[in-house]
Amino acid sequence: MIAIIDMGISNIGSVMRALERVGAPLAERATATNLSDAAAVLLPGVGAFGDGMASLAQQGLIAKLRQVAAKGTPVLGICLGMQLLAESSEEHGHHAGLGLIGGRVIRLQTTQPGDRVPNIGWSDVTPTRKSTLFPSGAGGSFYHVHGFRLAPTDPSVVAATISFSGDDIPVAVEQGNLFGVQFHAEKSQDDGLDLLAAFLSHLRHLGRIH
Repeated sequence: MIAIIDMGISNIGSVMRALERVGAPLAERATATNLSDAAAVLLPGVGAFGDGMASLAQQGLIAKLRQVAAKGTPVLGICLGMQLLAESSEEHGHHAGLGLIGGRVIRLQTTQPGDRVPNIGWSDVTPTRKSTLFPSGAGGSFYHVHGFRLAPTDPSVVAATISFSGDDIPVAVEQGNLFGVQFHAEKSQDDGLDLLAAFLSHLRHLGRIH
């Protein structure tokens, strides 16, 4: 069973439909009781960092998420979900994150005329290395909606970037059993489905799903 965390600030229905399209096994809404038995955990979200952490706390999922991550359960954060994997965020003040990936979430900065924050729309994603989410080493075009970005402590966790206002911005990370994408894979048509299929292939290789 793949557990999908519903923070109440994202449409997890679109994530479930995308998983169905790539042949995923049963996906269920995560709870404090079923999270420990999940083959993998998906953490999708939109909106503010503080609201996301407050929702996780209200559902009693913060400690549970840290526990399943520590025991090796694959965790995939999508959009806000990727940011919540970090140690902290500066969005609307200072907020502590899950602390699963070293680094903090900072505001996107523009340095070129005409560039705007938030970054909304399709952006070409360039893998920085061959990875689980980009097994062929090829990138694609993915749909982004974000005004903040992850600044990881260890640059080696970055799996892909986009070019934004003259800078290479991390939009995908991998660290052991932890994965994150800043873009909406479930809204990114074929490229997004390919990425989710690659994640499922990884789960099958690990023997976590069939």
